Amino acid sequence: MIAARQHAQPASDNWLEILSKSGRFNEYEPMARHTTVGGPARWFFRPANQQGLCAALAVLPENLRVLPLGRGSNMLLPDSGFDGLIIDLSELNDLHIDGCHVHAGAGVRMSSIARQCAEHGLTGLEFMATVPGDLGGGVAMNAGAFAQQVSDTITLIEIAHPNGDCEEISARDLPMNYRYTQLPEGALVLSAHFELTPETPEIIRERMRSMRSRRSETQPLNQPNCGSVFKNPEGDHAARLIEEAGLKGTQIGGASISIRHANFIVNEGEASSADVLALIERARLVVKKKFGVLLEPEVRIISDTTAVTDTSGEAL
Repeated sequence: MIAARQHAQPASDNWLEILSKSGRFNEYEPMARHTTVGGPARWFFRPANQQGLCAALAVLPENLRVLPLGRGSNMLLPDSGFDGLIIDLSELNDLHIDGCHVHAGAGVRMSSIARQCAEHGLTGLEFMATVPGDLGGGVAMNAGAFAQQVSDTITLIEIAHPNGDCEEISARDLPMNYRYTQLPEGALVLSAHFELTPETPEIIRERMRSMRSRRSETQPLNQPNCGSVFKNPEGDHAARLIEEAGLKGTQIGGASISIRHANFIVNEGEASSADVLALIERARLVVKKKFGVLLEPEVRIISDTTAVTDTSGEAL
């Protein structure tokens, strides 16, 4: 369990009661059920719907640490756990397709979106077939692969502010760069709209099969991992730099830099968060010394004292 601390909560525990009525709510949730490594969450909340989420946000203590969770596929929690509230958005999973327009909730798996778009003969989101996370995280970090990214086709997002108020933001007013979306402070992505292009379904499916095949051939998909560890520096690839630095296969504790793809750190069975963090720092130091390039983490590193140490956005 998490060591005793001064927990952030008001004089009344009414907010706990409201959360318990708005979805699944419990204390000391083992986050190993949701992420690759890490300790328990002090509070865990899975709202049943968007209304329940917004009602809960409206009553949370102002100084409570809040962390959104999708599938946990790019999140690194500390071994001591998270002394705050983790909000699991997986129930926000509505998906609607009307012509070339796609509207999907934050909790929809990106692979499901890609599959449904292919069935409707819509191209532009094939890369999502290879991404293990949910849409909320994909929007928050402008996920992408194979020369496609979220910002290419997104037209509108809906967010919830920390006070529970909802707002729609046009893509024109949403700064999106490589693996980064500038969301309002503390905002949670609720849903997103995309405008896609018609294409023959079989052509789209073949494109997706090719992408998945390339991923399975080059990435350690059969071992637990938190996805790409570092963003690619401009004009280069993090994996190439790490491999050229002689770090492939390097192991600390139960974690190792994958021999299949050097930008992945895999859990060999008993890895701790500290093991993974030590490998991240080892790679950054060695690559900086050898090539003069400071690698920037793509994985979200959650500390035990602050909500997020990397600004890449929501967890996938």
